[in-house]
Amino acid sequence: MDDYQWVYTLLEATSNTQWRAQLPQQIAEAFCFNRHGTSAKWQSMIETLDLPAPSQCFLNQNHVQIGITEDLNVEQRQRLKTQLMNFHPWRKGPFSLFGIDVDSEWRSDWKWQRLENEISPLKNRLVLDVGCGNGYHCWRMLGAGAKAVIGIDPTLINVMQFHFIKKLYGHVPICVLPVTLETLPAKTQLFDSVFSMGVLYHRRSPIDHLFALKDTLRSGGELILETLIIEGELGESLVPEGRYAKMRNVWFLPSYKTLISWMKRCGFQNIRLIDISQTSTEEQRPTEWMTFFSLENFLDPSNKNLTCEGLPAPKRVIILANCP
Repeated sequence: MDDYQWVYTLLEATSNTQWRAQLPQQIAEAFCFNRHGTSAKWQSMIETLDLPAPSQCFLNQNHVQIGITEDLNVEQRQRLKTQLMNFHPWRKGPFSLFGIDVDSEWRSDWKWQRLENEISPLKNRLVLDVGCGNGYHCWRMLGAGAKAVIGIDPTLINVMQFHFIKKLYGHVPICVLPVTLETLPAKTQLFDSVFSMGVLYHRRSPIDHLFALKDTLRSGGELILETLIIEGELGESLVPEGRYAKMRNVWFLPSYKTLISWMKRCGFQNIRLIDISQTSTEEQRPTEWMTFFSLENFLDPSNKNLTCEGLPAPKRVIILANCP
């Protein structure tokens, strides 16, 4: 598995002693074989992975690319594809791994294109990606020049996908920790840039989530917030009575004006809206690498502007703000 020593060193150097003290136990518990039936198999595949070093890597293009076709022989490439398929479903991407195109459910590069020219340059910045999934955007952040990137995500399959990809790439200051934002100590005030993309609407208390994000930022640091919204005026917010687009854990979908008011109340400054986009079935769809139901199955078949529950179809906003 991945060596977290550089993270421990970073936390020690920045006097985050509480986080440094609790993190090893959190990691050990997350990877415990008893907590997930496939954990041992995944860890074994990662630990025994033995391929030549990639001849070239590109982290600043749509497909995060590690290696090329010619780096492996036919047998090695077929074995690698089989191993990658064992980590199904691939939700975020796309990746190109030794010539194997991992066509994920989400075209996560589209989201990156919406924000990459609007955010503060990531060069030499310490970055946190909350709810990062398998780390696709973490790699893009590193490719944009970040000094180090820490992703956090509690879903084990996502963390394992990241570890597998990093084993292919090699040693670099990027990791995905199997923890949630809520388990981080208060007032870490460590990061220059913090991303929260696709998380806020899963939180029962969006205000608490915003405060927790603010706690991770240094003074002057930048929050990049992406979440679901509805059309509406200041003060309006949708709280689904049941499921939303077949998701059980959707709580608050505010208007963007309401969301900005929440951020102001939490003390964020220099708040600016940079994008509103309705999610299309070209951006989120089933593929060979994610064969389960996807957005097309969650919408009203007669009206793509509504979910199957009759609620407004997914529309996403990106907002930037600074910590005072």
